[in-house]
Amino acid sequence: MTATNAESARQSASRGIQVLNLAVLLVTSWCVMTFTHETGHVLGGWIGGGQLQQADLLPWHLPYSLFEPDPHPLLTLWCGPLLGVAVPLSLALVVRRHWMWFIAHFCLLANGAYLATAWFAGDSYLDTTKLLEHGAWPVTIILYCTLTIGVGYVGFRRACVELFSVKVRQGSNERT
Repeated sequence: MTATNAESARQSASRGIQVLNLAVLLVTSWCVMTFTHETGHVLGGWIGGGQLQQADLLPWHLPYSLFEPDPHPLLTLWCGPLLGVAVPLSLALVVRRHWMWFIAHFCLLANGAYLATAWFAGDSYLDTTKLLEHGAWPVTIILYCTLTIGVGYVGFRRACVELFSVKVRQGSNERT
C-alpha cells in the first residue's frame, strides 16, 4: 500500500468515526432533551400542587405528562422548556467537554424549535397551544423561541463544525 493510499484509508476511517460520533451525539441529545423537558413539566406540576395522572418519559415517541387537577398550569407548562434548556446548559458549564456543549446547544435549539413549530401547528395537545390557552403572553413565547433558537443554532453549528474539522497531522493540535 502506498503512502497516499494509506493516508486516504486513514482519512476515510476518520470520517466514518466522525459520522458515528455525530449519530451517537444526536441520539444522546434527543434523549437528554426529551427527558429534561418532560421532567421539567413533572417537577413544575408537582411544585404547583398538581396531581400527576399519567406520564411517559420514553424518548422514542413524544413524552407527555398529564396533571388533574393542575392548580398552576402555567408553572407546569413553562417548567418543561425552561428546565429542558437550563439542565443541559448547567451540565455543560460543569463538565466543560465538547460533547456536552453539543448536547446543550441541541437542547436549546430543539426546545425553541418545538415551541415555535407547535405554535404554527396549533395542536391542542402541544405545549404552545396550552401555554396560550392558560394565559401565557405571546411575547414571552416569542422571546423564548428567539433566544433559544438563535443561541442554540449558533452553538450547535459551531459544535458540528468542530466535530467534522480534520486534524492537520497526527500529534498536531492545529485544525484545518
